[in-house]
Amino acid sequence: MATRLRRAQQRQALQRPTMVAATAIALLLAGTGANRAGAQTTGEGPILQDPPVAARDLAPPDQPISAEEIAFEAARIDYDQDSDVVTASGNVQVSREGARLFADEVSWDRKAGTVIARGDVALVNEKGDRAYADEMDVTESLRDGVIQNLLIVTNNANRLAAEKGTREGDIYVLERAAYTPCRVETDAGCPKEPTWQIQADRVVLDNARERVRYDNARVKLLGMPLIPLPGLRHSIGEEGGDGLLVPDVGYDRRNGFEFAVPYYWRLSSNRDLTLTPHVFSAELPMIEGNYRALLSNGAYQVTGFATVSAVTPVADPTITTTKDKLRGYLAASGKFQFDPLWSLSGSLRYVSDRTFLNRYDISREDRLRSTLNLERIDTRSYLSIAGWAFQSLRPGVSAGQLPIAIPAIDYRLRTTDPLFGGRVQFQANSLSILRTDGQDTQRAFAGVTWTQSRLTGMGQEVSITGYARGDVYHSAQNDLSPTVIYRGEPGWQTRGIAALALDMRWPFIGKALGGSQRITPRIQLVLAPRISNLDVPNEDARAIDLEDSNLFALNRFPGYDRFEDSSRITYGFDYRLDRPNFTFDATVGQSYRLTERATVLPDGTGLSDRMSDIVGRAQLRYKDFLAVTHRFRVDKDNLAVRRNEIEATVGSRKTYIEVGYLRLDRNVTSGVEDLRDVEEVRVAARVAIARYWSVFGSTNIDLTGANDDPTSTLSGFEPVRHRLGIAYEDDCLEMGFTWRRDYQTVGDARLGNSFQLRLVFKNLGM
Repeated sequence: MATRLRRAQQRQALQRPTMVAATAIALLLAGTGANRAGAQTTGEGPILQDPPVAARDLAPPDQPISAEEIAFEAARIDYDQDSDVVTASGNVQVSREGARLFADEVSWDRKAGTVIARGDVALVNEKGDRAYADEMDVTESLRDGVIQNLLIVTNNANRLAAEKGTREGDIYVLERAAYTPCRVETDAGCPKEPTWQIQADRVVLDNARERVRYDNARVKLLGMPLIPLPGLRHSIGEEGGDGLLVPDVGYDRRNGFEFAVPYYWRLSSNRDLTLTPHVFSAELPMIEGNYRALLSNGAYQVTGFATVSAVTPVADPTITTTKDKLRGYLAASGKFQFDPLWSLSGSLRYVSDRTFLNRYDISREDRLRSTLNLERIDTRSYLSIAGWAFQSLRPGVSAGQLPIAIPAIDYRLRTTDPLFGGRVQFQANSLSILRTDGQDTQRAFAGVTWTQSRLTGMGQEVSITGYARGDVYHSAQNDLSPTVIYRGEPGWQTRGIAALALDMRWPFIGKALGGSQRITPRIQLVLAPRISNLDVPNEDARAIDLEDSNLFALNRFPGYDRFEDSSRITYGFDYRLDRPNFTFDATVGQSYRLTERATVLPDGTGLSDRMSDIVGRAQLRYKDFLAVTHRFRVDKDNLAVRRNEIEATVGSRKTYIEVGYLRLDRNVTSGVEDLRDVEEVRVAARVAIARYWSVFGSTNIDLTGANDDPTSTLSGFEPVRHRLGIAYEDDCLEMGFTWRRDYQTVGDARLGNSFQLRLVFKNLGM
């Protein structure tokens, strides 16, 4: 089964189930629409292709026609005074109230107030919508009447055909009608069957109530009448209306066959509700709801799932709870803009147990995060007052160890240095982290950053950065933190931080290989005194790893709780080659610590010794056909590859292959859970086998073994998930069938096969 995210996207495209066909009926039969000649019918329904049309200029004339008069243009006009009938023949054009009628012959009975048009009849509105017919018998207002063999072509190429169309007041009736938004001609101009069309014995449009009703409606797909739509009705106009949306069909080993039919309610012009019952062959049904609201200063939505089923513990998949229990998931998000500066955004996510999302294919996430953030942003300052909480879905993670941040405050102010020039940024930050069964930490600091850049006469770019900060910490229950180097000393602690950095780049540009190349040597000197890092807790600076992205950073730790307190020199170079349709760029660098004192950086980070490992990145691109990115880290002592990451895409939009490979072999210090080694490969591909048909597939394989991670119990070749399918997509239809196999059992989310059928009618919801 496809994830609910994909389903939600499909539903969003159909939230206003108003058909272009119905809108066209209202436009054209109301006299505000249409063009020329006769739609023919066959035993299988009206023909949607354009009829042969004699050369005729259907563009409206320059001068408007008043609402009180009917204007005629024709090769010949005869008037019978006795019967008061005007007959026009030969390329006739009749205009009134913005509607224009074209025909070979038009008779206007002024006493009866009727207009009869015959031969290559067309009705055109000011929007460019056109109606073709063999004969039209309408009132002199060109509104009420009867049209035989009707074909409507709207200005966005949607088509509606009927054997007969009538109007009386606000009621429109079409007999044996067909609607399609699809192409009815090949690129060579030859007629073709539309990919899909809706056919009905009778269509009734109530323009006053803005509702359309279909009798015996069915969808004809790829020339075959496959899907009956009994009782189909919907709203027209801008506001849309209530109704069923596209169903979802699937199968997996745990829940069996699934059939889901969303129903949409338009509660008001700015609120709607979608309820989706999910019926399973092997489990009790599940209900899904989605409520959305658009307000004058923001928007929000709430989504929920609820069912009753047994729960299997994550630690032991062979054990199942003895009785069913209520299970579900709640997700809410929104943002409100109070004025140009102040805004409030947030999200709430909660699930009843660790395996619900995986089992019902709602999400593959292993951690949920709820947030609330009040922000003020202007051109020079930024203020954030936030809070967040986590819910872990990983096996073996204690809920009591998960942090809750209330509050997290950050304020920044940027200004210009009036004395020495350059830019100055002031920052004040505070954070309070609470745990129900773990270490509690509170932190506050104030800091200032000064930066100035200059360009020398020889073309060197020189930047000077000064940084100073004062921290205050308080922590309790430090012994409950499982990693010793993250605990810090309990109680109150203070820390001062200072650093000065000089950074120089010297770009050299010239011609090479039929293009241009740029070589930019770079060197950086950082001076920083020793800091009591281990005296304070580490909550936000744990997952450190030397990469090309942080090689020249002032602090290579990812957060605030740790600061790299070593004086060092970092050196490297950037290279870029540009040729027509071809680009190659690369970065390589290394750093050297000037002091011999011990560092808080653990083994495996590439920074624990005085001389760091060598890191780099290379990117190659050829047109839109080939893109390759390689990131690496090489051991300084034996040149062993400690990080090897490759992302490659080859092919066109229709036929391509994507490959991703990652291997981290860092010899990490034991007990540092944020720096474990892994190895994995990901492959995805799509191949176009015909103009609209393609086959696709993907695989994800975990190659981590005991050699990579001593704590791993994997064999070194563990498939995670495979996917294979076939898809069809043209201008108005998406259709696909997907097989997926999961190889891992997590609680009651079992390994096994699942299947999903996807069908999307484009341009159906407007």
